Amino acid sequence: MALVEARGVGRTVRLPDDRPLTILSGVDLIVEEGDRVSIVGRSGSGKSTLLNVLGLLDTPNEGDLWFEEREVRRLGSGARDRIRGRGIGFVFQQFNLLPGRTALENVQTPLLYSGGREFWRRERIATEMLERVGLGERLATKPERLSGGEQQRVAIARALVRRPRLILADEPTGALDLETGASVMELIESVAAETGAALVTITHDPAIAARSNRHFRLAEGRLHALDAPIERGGSAAASSDAPPSAGSARPAGGVGSAGSADPAGSVDPAGSVDPAGSVDPAGSADPAGPADPAGPQPTDGVAA
Repeated sequence: MALVEARGVGRTVRLPDDRPLTILSGVDLIVEEGDRVSIVGRSGSGKSTLLNVLGLLDTPNEGDLWFEEREVRRLGSGARDRIRGRGIGFVFQQFNLLPGRTALENVQTPLLYSGGREFWRRERIATEMLERVGLGERLATKPERLSGGEQQRVAIARALVRRPRLILADEPTGALDLETGASVMELIESVAAETGAALVTITHDPAIAARSNRHFRLAEGRLHALDAPIERGGSAAASSDAPPSAGSARPAGGVGSAGSADPAGSVDPAGSVDPAGSVDPAGSADPAGPADPAGPQPTDGVAA
């Protein structure tokens, strides 16, 4: 069953002078349970905007998007928040940990918005996840006393503590050295394999992209399937700035009309206002649920 399906998805925003800026155009993509997908592309090509659309943070202006066979355009904001909080985990380049809170308190944060047994067992669940990422001895340590690799592992634990079905990783190793980055990816992949989650990774690093079994390039807002697998050493297909060969994402269908280049800077994970960082608590706009002070915010019109 398709977990996420995009057909002809496009996103256009208005600049301050009222000119339209096309960020995504004619994007076709299917992500199935257990998939490993990598997306490469230049800065400003619309990668982060695509990730936000797949994560139900942004809504497309054109085309259709389904999550778990539910048409996203027909869902209210509260329903999207609940899906995101329950089923999607975000891992960013910048860790977005709550300053002054311990590693355990950071990982517990998404569980504060769960219910029933998961809520009452939140400390034990968070402890087990931190132990799973090798931080069982650092439960009471605050972020400022953790190394970069340890902070990223806390962020990963927080992203995965509710066992999401879809993991969206935006340059997850960009702030780490090569060795630490490789170990972080192994950790994300192993936890995803245990839970059967799909993993979509955006990266500039050909070695990280090569870890996936499906490879795409995003150029000027258009998504292209790469004809040849990316090699761990970094093939030309992954690292070249030349336009990719023709080809669409898995569903048949052409790529849409030309999208203009995307200026850098829209949803900057480093600047996210999400103290929970990776899991958006359920119910932000839903009168039946708690207010959401933590969720990642939609873009305001400029793509990353």
